[in-house]
Amino acid sequence: MLNYAKVADKPNMLRALTGLTKEAFEKLAQAFAQAYEEHLDELDRQREKPRQRRRGGGRKSAIPTIEDKLLFILVYFRLYPIQIVQGFLFGLSQPQANFWIQRLTPILNKALGYEMQLPARKPADLEQVLAQCPGLEFIIDGTERPIQRPKDPERQKMFYSGRKKRHTVKNIVITDKRTGKIKGLSATVEGKKHDKKVADEAGFRFPKGSKLWKDTGFQGYEPEGVETFQPKKKPPGGELTAEEKEENRAISRVRIKVEHAIGGVKVWRIVRDVFRNHLKGFEDLVMETACGLYNFRLDSAVVAAI
Repeated sequence: MLNYAKVADKPNMLRALTGLTKEAFEKLAQAFAQAYEEHLDELDRQREKPRQRRRGGGRKSAIPTIEDKLLFILVYFRLYPIQIVQGFLFGLSQPQANFWIQRLTPILNKALGYEMQLPARKPADLEQVLAQCPGLEFIIDGTERPIQRPKDPERQKMFYSGRKKRHTVKNIVITDKRTGKIKGLSATVEGKKHDKKVADEAGFRFPKGSKLWKDTGFQGYEPEGVETFQPKKKPPGGELTAEEKEENRAISRVRIKVEHAIGGVKVWRIVRDVFRNHLKGFEDLVMETACGLYNFRLDSAVVAAI
């Protein structure tokens, strides 16, 4: 049975299973412990009758320690096995694995919030977060994720992406050009929706004087007070000049950083493989959490390099 004690002294295996170094894992475990305790406090408050025995009494948990619980949910995010396999790895049945996945995912999200690693979701919050970035230089892009084919015919039509030839969901991400961290994340919407429309509906707000790099999917997206940079399209029946081609290459050299960020998020296979979970809102929660894990890993790598 997999547990933290078995991999704590195997740094390469721990990183393969979780995406984090041992130092980063143990740092996150501290915030995770705080979030878990607050979760238990909330459960106690919801009890109809007062607790009769101290917390922790009774049958021993199948995932006993905080480190084991964090390992459990990180392995699920990193490898995204089917739940019967996840349960087998940790000595649980499939229903037990499902219970712990649903229980621990919001706790992991909250822990990343305590570490100030989650992307902003609301326009006012985003503007405040972006204002703290030196240089005020940002990159915006959309990313699609495959989902299982919905059973409902209307949802099949809604979520089918003709460009991807499959059913997908989409998010818009905003990264800081200097650090590569994901600072903003839109709501999760159907994958076929146009990038500009998603950005318009999200109502992103940028500090005045910001610079924003975008691709042609955001044609016409010009936030107030922001200088934007977008590759120029080849005119019908014509060609771009040498200067225009060089300018496009310069923009692409900047924009590649957001592609690297999206690739870094999708190290956690739960947001790369076909999404199988059907709990309402879960596809949005895991994307936000995966972005937080990516940001946390970036910061951990910077600290390790100092």
